[in-house]
Amino acid sequence: MTYTFLQPFTFKNGSTLKNRILMAPMTTSSSTPEGDVTEEELIYYLVRSSGPGAVITACAYIASEGQAFPNGMSVAKDTHIDGLKKLAQTIKMQGAKAILQIYHGGRMSQREYNGGRQPISPSSIRAERKWADTPKELTEAGIHILISQFGSAVKRAIDAGFDGVELHGANTYLLQQFVSPHSNQRQDDWGGTLYNRLRFPVEVVKQCQSIIKEHASDDFLLGYRFSPEEIETPGIRLEDTYALIDALIAEHIDYLHLSVSYYYQPSLVGFREYKIQIPQQISQHIAGRVTLVGVGAIKTSKDAEKALLYSDLVSVGKQLIIEPKWVQKIEDNKENTLNTVLNISKPFDYYLPENLWKTIKHVPNWFPIKEE
Repeated sequence: MTYTFLQPFTFKNGSTLKNRILMAPMTTSSSTPEGDVTEEELIYYLVRSSGPGAVITACAYIASEGQAFPNGMSVAKDTHIDGLKKLAQTIKMQGAKAILQIYHGGRMSQREYNGGRQPISPSSIRAERKWADTPKELTEAGIHILISQFGSAVKRAIDAGFDGVELHGANTYLLQQFVSPHSNQRQDDWGGTLYNRLRFPVEVVKQCQSIIKEHASDDFLLGYRFSPEEIETPGIRLEDTYALIDALIAEHIDYLHLSVSYYYQPSLVGFREYKIQIPQQISQHIAGRVTLVGVGAIKTSKDAEKALLYSDLVSVGKQLIIEPKWVQKIEDNKENTLNTVLNISKPFDYYLPENLWKTIKHVPNWFPIKEE
């Protein structure tokens, strides 16, 4: 059977994927304490890069104080380029495009991973998490330094041989914190009005595009991942997200990547309208102006085809953890042999870094598991 998601896809900048499946960025917490790529990570990506059209890496922090979880990957210093180069080569040798996701945790950063330093954020407002610190409000100079650091991270990704970079503007990290009326209550040019709250991500994109234009090939990709809504009040709502989307399209972003739990997800806030799901509403607003990547609970070929009704590409996460050859088995008409659960009695079957394996075993209901 011929599936749409197995067909090639070409972006407006000329970059072509062999199919429409992307490996989703997933945290493994398996780099060194200094943020260098490990052999475990290289193996993890090696066995999963031969099927998807592109692999988006776990997020790499752009500044040493911006870590939101332990043993994250770093793109903060030139000394990290050699390890990142090995990672890009590992992914590309399997036939997939290599995309490095980059981020700063902002107020979601934690002192224990950042040398005891207080987190920073647009405003000195604590996240609604039990463990969260009250962050230090960024100065004007600090904001400009961060914009420059995002650009430097993109330059390092180019030097390491990646085919693109994805800005992690989702999951309550720093880029999202500037957009959010909960975390950004500034009254200067970087906050207050929606226009001002969008200024930081727009300036980051401009800086990254400038670096790409000067140092990369024309088909180097710049994507942006976003969460359409927040549960906080006040918080990001769809109207804010529409404005963000329009601003990013105006800056010639190559693709937008949804961050939702289900590819037909209804609203997280207020009255849940189940007839019109969030991905559908986003797709209707974009109206073909930019490539949209759908995501969320995609386990089967049927799921992937349904997701493409409201997106151009499909991002697959947990299923590629459980079944590294997910794409190939579908291509070979062997979908009935797909693994659908992790057998925790056979850890070596999955080539997962030890830290990721431990987390999977100890977080209830995160993955479907069995034991023989």
